[in-house]
Amino acid sequence: MMNTNDDWATPFERGNGNQTTTWRACIDFHQRLAATFGAWLRFEEAGRSDGGVPIHVGVFSNDGVFDPQAVKAAGRPVFFNNNGIHPGEPEGIDACMALLRDLCLDPARRAALGRTVLLYIPLYNVDGALNRQDTSRVNQNGPEAFGFRGNARHLDLNRDFVKADSLNTRTFAQVFTRWDPDVMVDTHTSNGADYQHVVTLIATQPDKLGGRTGEHLRDAMLPALYADMDQRGFPMCPYVNTIDEIPDDGIADFLDSPRFSTGYAALHHTIGFMPETHMLKAFDARYHGTRALVDAALAHTVAHGDAIRAARAADRAAIAGGAPVALDWTLDRQRSRPFRFSGFTAVREPSRLGHYQRLRYDRAAPWVKDIPYFDRYQATVNTVPPRAYLLPQAWHDVVLRLQAHGLPLQRARRAGRAAAEACRIERFEKRRLPFEGRHLHELLETRTDACVADVAEGDWLLPLGGPHDRFAIEVLEPLGIDSLFRWGFFDSVLDKKESFSDYVFEDEAAQLLDTEPGLRDRFEAWQAAHPELLGDPQAVLGFIFFNAQRHAEPEWRRYPVLRLLELPDASLTAPC
Repeated sequence: MMNTNDDWATPFERGNGNQTTTWRACIDFHQRLAATFGAWLRFEEAGRSDGGVPIHVGVFSNDGVFDPQAVKAAGRPVFFNNNGIHPGEPEGIDACMALLRDLCLDPARRAALGRTVLLYIPLYNVDGALNRQDTSRVNQNGPEAFGFRGNARHLDLNRDFVKADSLNTRTFAQVFTRWDPDVMVDTHTSNGADYQHVVTLIATQPDKLGGRTGEHLRDAMLPALYADMDQRGFPMCPYVNTIDEIPDDGIADFLDSPRFSTGYAALHHTIGFMPETHMLKAFDARYHGTRALVDAALAHTVAHGDAIRAARAADRAAIAGGAPVALDWTLDRQRSRPFRFSGFTAVREPSRLGHYQRLRYDRAAPWVKDIPYFDRYQATVNTVPPRAYLLPQAWHDVVLRLQAHGLPLQRARRAGRAAAEACRIERFEKRRLPFEGRHLHELLETRTDACVADVAEGDWLLPLGGPHDRFAIEVLEPLGIDSLFRWGFFDSVLDKKESFSDYVFEDEAAQLLDTEPGLRDRFEAWQAAHPELLGDPQAVLGFIFFNAQRHAEPEWRRYPVLRLLELPDASLTAPC
């Protein structure tokens, strides 16, 4: 029986242009496609969400090869489309349904895919999609009903990519690392200023992506995408991350740290894109703009997949060979370039609600002009990779995350020793309020000392020298933007476990000042710097107690993950 496009119309196409699919209708549609066109499409459950709902993944290959190992062995490009991480931003969910339908029905589209394999998650935040309403996106123009941003644990999954507190994230990580995609498009809708553009784009920041892959992104792929989107009728602009309050004063590249999808992609040397369609445009326009961007990115991947794969391999080899890795970045405010921006005139006028000037954009007064675009970042913290990391087995919650992210951990089969470096936490300050279930360390200062690592039977080792290196380094070095330390996984080492009673410790403190080398000098310097604390016995005695070597706790403020400067004897470890 011949299938027609009417037979395969999506819920969006059958509706009034302001409606998005439900989770059930979306999954049923992809399952029906896979059952009918199984020669090219495989669709299956990849895992479960925190709410116990299946998360599905699809693979489209025009020659029916669905095994990731076979795809990798053949050196074939992989393009990954993720949708519905925020189900209230659903354009990509509907666009993905139409994209797969078109590939199944149109032989020319299938042939144009060539050797490229299309991997996709049709709807990632399944719990949020089932929490369907029309109220949570207060500034958004349609659709009539949509899902909620948070998942079943009220987590924003686009902040969870490293810490992986959600089962959704661990499922995603397993899919991502199993397939190791070359390019990823993760679809979104944007809040922020008002302007004429329908589609804005967050790309993996090219300086931060770095190496040959970053060069391809900046010099080849981004210019091609902007030109292609012009031809498709959706002149695009970078994500409107304003320098001040309004776009007129300039915009800056968004620093996509690893908590975000494109920043997570960068840790795998994958080029990532977050199209952000503008919330105030009609849902119909946002849908078509999203589809245009996914098509454009897929077309570039098909045409240049081999070049992208070669660039990724070269960048991985450089880090495996010991090239420094940047851990933190800052915007270069001395460098900008003009970007032709289509905006609306910003007006300030008295508020009707309070005694202040409110901001309004006048859509009757559009403008087009060049604005400064700051698109360069500079590394502020770098590290030279060690040979391996040693993680004591007590930190099983960290091991769970590293395993979910596909890192090749090995277990020590017997006790041993190795030359290493240990990191001490000199200073830290946490966020006052919780963020996505944790209190992030915003300020962090460390000191690194040489030591000898004592490896116990059952401890975990992570050797470097492979494709996982950048991910391991950026999440296990405390100073990484989104390191596991910053997310609070090692906070118990920040508490000193023993203390003192004033009346007992007073006499011993005086003796320590006489007997412990250097302690009196440090104490006198502290007295001079803090005269206001000299009347506080807890402060005075506390300084001596915490600085006296006699009462030191070796684990206090020592980051438990050690940097090994030599690989342990092969007989010490076993792959796990």
